[in-house]
Amino acid sequence: MSSIKQAEAVARVEAGVDKAEQIGVDMNIAIVDEAGHLVQFSRMDDAWLGSIDIALKKAKTAVYFRMDSGGLGAISQPGGPVYGIEHSNSGLVTFGGGLPITDDSGQVIGAVGVSGGNVEQDCSVAEAVVKAVVPAAD
Repeated sequence: MSSIKQAEAVARVEAGVDKAEQIGVDMNIAIVDEAGHLVQFSRMDDAWLGSIDIALKKAKTAVYFRMDSGGLGAISQPGGPVYGIEHSNSGLVTFGGGLPITDDSGQVIGAVGVSGGNVEQDCSVAEAVVKAVVPAAD
């Protein structure tokens, strides 16, 4: 397995901070590797302290299940096939703002979790992180 590299994670967080500034919301942005370990984190000056943990758990949720954290939430509702899953893995977050990050071949190399705004704002910043143009690896 390959993993997201530090330089790429930094560039992606910078893209997320730029997007958060554009929409006027201070955010917490976490990037984890393919195993869910923190690689890069940014808490903007006035971002909610309570959202630090949420951002990290959104990223872990997205990488553990290789899907959008909100997508997992859709199938974990009462009566859903994975109802209650958010209680596993020391706690998951099953609403939007967590997205897997893939390499050019489509392999998951990490994930981003964003928290600090409403779900739509968190998703917008997470999408900016995933779509960021990053420097080529040496």
